[in-house]
Amino acid sequence: MPPAPPPASIYGLDIETDTSSDGLDPTVASVVAVAVSSADGDRVFTGEEPEVLRRLDAHLAALEPGVIATWNGAGFDLPFLAIRAQRHGIRLGLDIAPDPMLHLRGHRLPGFVTGCRAAWHAHGHLDAYRLYRADTVRTLAIGGRLKVMARACGLDPVEVDPTCIHTLAPEALARYVASDARCTRLLVERRWPGARFAVDRLPVPTPHPVRVPHHAVP
Repeated sequence: MPPAPPPASIYGLDIETDTSSDGLDPTVASVVAVAVSSADGDRVFTGEEPEVLRRLDAHLAALEPGVIATWNGAGFDLPFLAIRAQRHGIRLGLDIAPDPMLHLRGHRLPGFVTGCRAAWHAHGHLDAYRLYRADTVRTLAIGGRLKVMARACGLDPVEVDPTCIHTLAPEALARYVASDARCTRLLVERRWPGARFAVDRLPVPTPHPVRVPHHAVP
C-alpha cells in the first residue's frame, strides 16, 4: 500500500524580529512579521506587534486542525511569541511547556534552558529542525540552517542578511518571512507520513495556554 499523502493541514510558521536592537532577545526586541504557509497559500502578518499577535492567533484558530511546522520553533519562535504575548497581556491559544529532554545548542531565550513542546489551539507542533538534524544533517554533513537544508532539498529560499531585518522594505520582509514558512512546510511534507511521529505530545493539557517562566518576563 502506498504511503498516505501529506495532509493539507500542515502549516509552516516563521517569525522575524526587530534586529535594530538584539533581535534574539524577546525582552528588548519585538516581533515584526509572522508568516503561516499552507497548501492554500501564505499569510503574512505585519504591523504593530499586539495586532500581529492577535491576528496570528485568530488565523490559527480558524484553520482546520493540523500540525504547525517550525524550524527551531522549540527553541526560538514559539517561546519568543509566548514571551512577547505575555508582555502585552495577550492570551494566545498557545500551550508551551519546556521539556528537559530537548537540549538546546547555542542561544537560549531568557527563562528557557531547554527546548519546548507545544500545541496551538487544535494544532500539534513539529520542529522540522530537530527532525532533519536527527538524520539528514549528519548524513550530508551540512549545517542545520533552514536555508542550507532547503537548498540541499532542491528548494529556492529567499536570502537576506538576517542581522538587517529592520532595514527591509515591507514587501521584502513579507517575501522573506513567507519563504521561510513555506520552505519549512515543504520540508515537513517531504518527510510525511514518517514525520507525524515527531509531532509534540504535551504531558498535561492546561486551561491557561501560554506558560512562560515568570523570570522570563520582567
